[in-house]
Amino acid sequence: MKKTISTLLLALVCSTGFSQVKTPQSSPKSSITQVVGLTDVTIDYSRPSAKGRTVFGDLVPFGKLWRTGANANSIITFSDDVMIDNKTLKKGKYAIFTVPKADNWDIIFYTDTNNWGTPETLEESKVALRTTAKPQTLNNKIETFTIAMNHLDNNFGHLEISWEKTLVAVKIEVPTNKTAMASIENALNGPSAADYYAAGTYYFQSNGDMKKALEYVDKALTMNPNKPFWQLRQKSLIQAKLGDKKGAIETAKLSLAAAEEAKNNDYIKMNKDSIAEWSKK
Repeated sequence: MKKTISTLLLALVCSTGFSQVKTPQSSPKSSITQVVGLTDVTIDYSRPSAKGRTVFGDLVPFGKLWRTGANANSIITFSDDVMIDNKTLKKGKYAIFTVPKADNWDIIFYTDTNNWGTPETLEESKVALRTTAKPQTLNNKIETFTIAMNHLDNNFGHLEISWEKTLVAVKIEVPTNKTAMASIENALNGPSAADYYAAGTYYFQSNGDMKKALEYVDKALTMNPNKPFWQLRQKSLIQAKLGDKKGAIETAKLSLAAAEEAKNNDYIKMNKDSIAEWSKK
């Protein structure tokens, strides 16, 4: 009898340990990514519902640090540096903490994102940025806690925190003009020497159009006043493949001299070996 009971208990423990029962979370997770201008803003958070409760001033007390959601930290991530109240917030991810009050809220962007709930002590060294915002009273009731980026413009968006009949919005400015101008200038300047060299090397290594390979490597060398020995070496290999042994030798000699100046023994040997091979009749 005792053996039978022990066996049943063991079976129960095993079945419990491997249970795969799934039930819905009371505060389900949510993740949104919103492009603001040219900046990606991602928000990961959990969403509690009011369920007939009075939220602000009761469920969420006034004047106390709030996790701004449920469960683990609500986290916001920026792909670029942004501005809030003329203060810079560096790109990266931050926990969002707030101190709700009847007349204004403190909104805190915190560098430590690994808390469950609020930290025992808010360390000022981890406060990346702190700002305030006035709460607005909504006509309609928001049953489920919501964080979103709304009222978008090319240069800014508003981080909105809303629940019950309260909405708090923080304007976040993004560097769209700076990013766009840099992109335009880069595009108008055309390919770099490194781009041309990479293209020429690819044509050579993939047995593509050798004339194109030579054209691109020549452009890279023209744009680079230092004439790097590795680029000269690549040009000599392309010339040799095109059957221009004389030109290949002349270029290899230039590469050899530059490699000797740089004291790069590998390229010194490769160039000497190639010159000897291409000089054979």
